Amino acid sequence: MTALRMSAVSLGMTGILVILLLVAPQQVLSQELALAPMRTSGQSVTAAYEGWFRHSDGQISLLVGYFNRNSEEVLHIPVGPDNRIEPGGPDRGQPTHFLPRRAWGVFTVTLPADFGDQQLTWTLVANGETTQVPMSLKTDWEVEPYLEPAQGNTPPMVRFEPGGQPQQGPPVSISAEYEATVNEPLDLTIWASDDGQVDPNRRALEGAPVRIRWVKHRGEGDVVFSNPRPETDETTGETMTSVTFNDVGNYVLRVQANDSSGPGGGFQCCWTNAHVSVVVTDAGSKSP
Repeated sequence: MTALRMSAVSLGMTGILVILLLVAPQQVLSQELALAPMRTSGQSVTAAYEGWFRHSDGQISLLVGYFNRNSEEVLHIPVGPDNRIEPGGPDRGQPTHFLPRRAWGVFTVTLPADFGDQQLTWTLVANGETTQVPMSLKTDWEVEPYLEPAQGNTPPMVRFEPGGQPQQGPPVSISAEYEATVNEPLDLTIWASDDGQVDPNRRALEGAPVRIRWVKHRGEGDVVFSNPRPETDETTGETMTSVTFNDVGNYVLRVQANDSSGPGGGFQCCWTNAHVSVVVTDAGSKSP
């Protein structure tokens, strides 16, 4: 196998699509999820199972993204009948906010040691279309998100305070916690660094070696970043933006850091995704 591919099989009149993902580790994607022409809106969203990997402590996690086939429509699908992972769900940390096109390594699901040959299924219903993706531990689905062996490249490191604990590779937990007030900007500052390894088959980034992007992962209200792609200081790695929420609630934001391999390049290396939680209250409910 030479690339990650998805194929759809229609299940009669039910309109359910079963999406089969064939994963080839360490390969750059050349053809991506080519099932139907892109449209601005009205299309489905498909889960993208990207493989499984082992942590240094022996735990196993599934690595999962998605493909929103709309080129402009942003979809909100709350966890529940239309956005569920089973068994053991419906909530396994998946996104509820789906930006257009492909999103890589958006979240992980950590499995029990005795998971064996079982499988999970992520079901998504969007614009009247249902898609399902099975996720299991087949040997040819194993990936290495912490190292690209051919070039020795590793993911960027992201810290939420100077000299703090780094987040590197897929998101496995909440990396930082914040509190915010409705309609008041919350400052977000991170420090990013990279090993400087450059894939000779790709054009190196100009300027800072890490590119940052902030997106909403979960939450009911609208989220607006002052700059979702803030510049990274080439010397310190510091990058700053702010975010404003229009409603109270619990939110999860995702920050993605890419080196010269770009999104999803590598295969599944070398980028970092980190999740941060934000509890948003109104001004009157803040403690004095």
